[in-house]
Amino acid sequence: MEENSKKENKKEPNYRPVTTVKNFNSSFGRQVMFPFISGILGATLVVGTCFGIPGIKQKLIGNFKNHNEVDVPSSSEVQNVVSTNDYSDTAIGVADKVLPSIVGIKVEYSVNSIFYRQSSTATATGSGIIISTDGYILTNNHIVDTSSTVTNNSYNSFYSVTEASKVTVKLYNDETEYEAKIVGTDSQTDLAVIKIDKSDLTAAELGNSDDVKVGEFAMAIGNPLGMDTSVTCGIISAKDRQITDSDNKTFTLIQTDAAINSGNSGGALVNADGKVIGLNTLKIASTGVEGMGFAIPINSTIDIYKQLIEYNKVKRPYIGISGVDLDEETAKANNLVVGIYVKSIDEFSSAEKGGLKIGDVITAADGKEVKTMDELNEIKNSHQIGDNMTLTITREGNKKDITITLQEQ
Repeated sequence: MEENSKKENKKEPNYRPVTTVKNFNSSFGRQVMFPFISGILGATLVVGTCFGIPGIKQKLIGNFKNHNEVDVPSSSEVQNVVSTNDYSDTAIGVADKVLPSIVGIKVEYSVNSIFYRQSSTATATGSGIIISTDGYILTNNHIVDTSSTVTNNSYNSFYSVTEASKVTVKLYNDETEYEAKIVGTDSQTDLAVIKIDKSDLTAAELGNSDDVKVGEFAMAIGNPLGMDTSVTCGIISAKDRQITDSDNKTFTLIQTDAAINSGNSGGALVNADGKVIGLNTLKIASTGVEGMGFAIPINSTIDIYKQLIEYNKVKRPYIGISGVDLDEETAKANNLVVGIYVKSIDEFSSAEKGGLKIGDVITAADGKEVKTMDELNEIKNSHQIGDNMTLTITREGNKKDITITLQEQ
C-alpha cells in the first residue's frame, strides 16, 4: 500500500491519506445521500443532548464499557491502589496492640571447660509472649534450656554449657528487670513457659493459625540482637513447611519473609488484626538466602503450654523402643522389609508388655503404613495415654499384628 502511494503521489512525499471521491448523479443524491446525512445529523443532536443529562450520560458510558469489556479505573481509584497509607496504618495499629504483650528475655548460664579448671558466665537473649495477665510467658525451649557441649576450635578444647542459672524479663516500656522462674520445658516441640511475679499484664490475643493464608500480612515482633521491641513486616510465604533442625528434629512451621534474627526466637508472628499466629523460632542463614524465617503455628502450642503450666512437663504416650529406619536398599541388603527395625526395647515399657521383640520390623501402625520413626511417632502422638495401638510387624519373615497399651512417657 505504501509503495503504491509513492507511485501515485510522487509530488507529495509526506504520505498523507488519500481520499477518493466518485461522482454521483443527482437522483442518487436526492434519494439516498440526503436522507442518510439528515439521519446522521439528527442522531448527533440527540446524543449530544443526552450527554448533557448526567444520568443518561452515565448509562451511555456504562453500556459502552460493558460492550467493549474495558474498565478504566478513575484517577482516585488508581491513587488508592498505589497508596501506602492503609499498609502503614495497619502496621502501626498492630504494633501498638501487640508490643505490650512481648517481652525481652535474658538468660545467664555457666560455661565450664572439660579439660581445664576454667569457668565463666555467659548470657543469651531472646523474646517471649505474655499468655496470661498473671505473668505466664511462652517462649522457645532453646532459649532457657541451654544444656549442651560445644567445641572451641581455636583452643581445641571442649566446654559444657549448664542449664540457665538466672532468667530475667524486661517488659515493654519498663526498665525494671523481673526475675523469672522456668515453669516447664519441652525439647520435642521447642517450647517453654516461664513466669514472673507480676499481675495486670497485657496478654496477647491469639489467632487461628489454621486460617492463615499465603500472601497475607505478617509482622514479627521481638528483640533481635538484643534490640528491644523491634518489629519487621512481610507476608506469609508458606504454610505447613517441614523443616529439620540441626538436631534432626522435624517441625511443621509457618514460613515468612518478615526478618527474623537472633534474639527474635520466642517472639510473636502476628496477622493484620494483631492476633498471634505463630511463635518465631528459626531462620535459614546461609550465603544467598534472604527472608526465610519460620514460626511454630500458635494452635500447636496451646495444648503444650497448658500442660507445661499444669504439670511442668508434657504428658505423652510412650511405646518404649528405639528404632532404625529401613529404606529399600538397606532392607534388601539385610534380607528384611522396608519399615522400622526395632533396635532396643525399654524395660517395663508398652512395647515389652505388648510382646514386641528386638529384630522385629514395624511396617504399619493402626493400619497405616510407616517407614520411619517420625511417621510412627506422628500416629502415636495422635493417641492419648491409655489408648490401645496396633502395630503390624514382620518377624522372621512372618507378618503379624501386636496390640499395645500406650503408657505415659
